[in-house]
Amino acid sequence: MKKILLLAVAFVSVMASAQVLNVESVEKLNIPQNADSKIAGISPDGSYVLITSQSNEGLAKFDLATGKFTALTQAKGAGYNVEISADSKDVTYREVTYARDKSRLTSLVRQDLATAEKSTIVKSTRDMQRARTKQAVAPVVSIQNGELMLTVGTISKVLSPNGQGLSYLWPSLSSDGSKIVYYVSGSVWTCNVDGTNVTRVGNFHAPKWYNNNVVVGMNDEDDGHVVTSSAIVAYTLDGKKQVLTNNSIMAMYPYVSADGSKIVCSTPTGEAYLINIK
Repeated sequence: MKKILLLAVAFVSVMASAQVLNVESVEKLNIPQNADSKIAGISPDGSYVLITSQSNEGLAKFDLATGKFTALTQAKGAGYNVEISADSKDVTYREVTYARDKSRLTSLVRQDLATAEKSTIVKSTRDMQRARTKQAVAPVVSIQNGELMLTVGTISKVLSPNGQGLSYLWPSLSSDGSKIVYYVSGSVWTCNVDGTNVTRVGNFHAPKWYNNNVVVGMNDEDDGHVVTSSAIVAYTLDGKKQVLTNNSIMAMYPYVSADGSKIVCSTPTGEAYLINIK
């Protein structure tokens, strides 16, 4: 089987207080060279990553074992909040179009990766969030008008555990469904699904659950115009921190495989990296 991970990056773990994850290696992925590319997700089984453009246009599958690159769609919006099924066999993505009056319409499409067969889950609508939550069975967290929302069944309510009017970002539910991670007021926080037990995790961006006790994200800096440095970091919920990538990579926006063995990220110049966890 052809190995497609070409560059093993020299790695030095930098820890503030304790080791959080056991990093085996950080490797550059040999994705098609395109400065406009970025990672849009990794399959739960860790077998492939999804690639989109910096503006979330189009979607492609990159097989980590074979290096095979398969275009899935050229649709606008396809790379935004892509969902991969638990068995890794299909993906659900958005297709953005515009009506005659220039209003933005969004539909939701599910694609079988084996057969390439597509089915429309939600028809074109001006309010995708409402259409999605009407179909939700498990609790859903989202952002509406800057507020952190919780939807259970067809009932949505403002959660915003740190207070309203604060511009919440990047919410997600832990795999056990008990906690929410989100960003607001310059920091990453967690709370229980009912909004109680609000706890500050750390000062970083784009948080993702690694497991129910660890969150990964990016510690990026800029000069007011462009990003000047960025590293992938991991935090425990009690504040222990570890830097997972060194300063030779401007690593941003991590995604985690369901088994925790892989974290993928991309750079502003279109490179992609795989962090292997023991």
